[in-house]
Amino acid sequence: MMGHQAQKLEKLVASSSEKRSKKTRFIAITSGKGGVGKSTISSNLAFVLSQSGLNVGIFDADIGLANLDVMFNVKIKKNILHVLKGEATVSDILIPITRNLILIPGESGDEILKYSNMALFERFMEEAKVLDKLDVMIIDTGAGIGEHIQMFLKAADDVIVVTVPDPAAITDAYATIKTISAIRSDVSMILNQVKNEREAEAVFEKIKKVALANIGSQFDLKMIGKINSDIKVSSSVKQRALFSVSYPSSTPHRDIMNIANAIMKKLERNMLVTSNESGLTGLFKRLMEHF
Repeated sequence: MMGHQAQKLEKLVASSSEKRSKKTRFIAITSGKGGVGKSTISSNLAFVLSQSGLNVGIFDADIGLANLDVMFNVKIKKNILHVLKGEATVSDILIPITRNLILIPGESGDEILKYSNMALFERFMEEAKVLDKLDVMIIDTGAGIGEHIQMFLKAADDVIVVTVPDPAAITDAYATIKTISAIRSDVSMILNQVKNEREAEAVFEKIKKVALANIGSQFDLKMIGKINSDIKVSSSVKQRALFSVSYPSSTPHRDIMNIANAIMKKLERNMLVTSNESGLTGLFKRLMEHF
């Protein structure tokens, strides 16, 4: 019954996606364990990308430990599940953060696909077109590699794994990367809370060496950037502020700018993105394909 339902939903998503010139790039940010700064990175990266003139959406899929409302200092009353249940409209749940940045309070993948009202879903897909202008959607997933997290990782154009130079975190990050290697052939990494570039590269090379031996050379593992350990980061989190706003001259802000620039280069090349996958409708189209 659920499979039949998913097929009907997939057809509906496909029919609602017209050819558009705008293409949204979906970037999933994940981690092997909690507490490594994944949501801090997601929120600051989304902000920096939006400040460059891109239209950015950030989708909070880290249910249970949703931190993005804290990072952006906003209150979330309803999320995407309320829309799918007919208890709110898409516009009701969207939270504008800055001129080019919108927070989309989400739900886990398995919860999103549990609704059954086709009329409500059809209305949702129509309403979701307000986000079709997005250049980038960052998906802040939960930690670990549960089935509902894998749905978002399969749907994304890019997957970024965040870790810190702690033995337990490194072990968890590698376990996450190995699991991801079964569903996609490339992963990027951000090394957070490092002393310097040298430490970041040393930790990354250790992980890459193990990946090469156990996963194989066909798997493309890259370091997209690092973020230096700095008291200003934890200070800004306590103040419910973004470090890129509070401390724009700090090393972590320069680091996040470098990561944003690497992402923008990919956007310019527009790799792996088809023209009919935009905004929330595009994300749902992809989720249906992997359901």
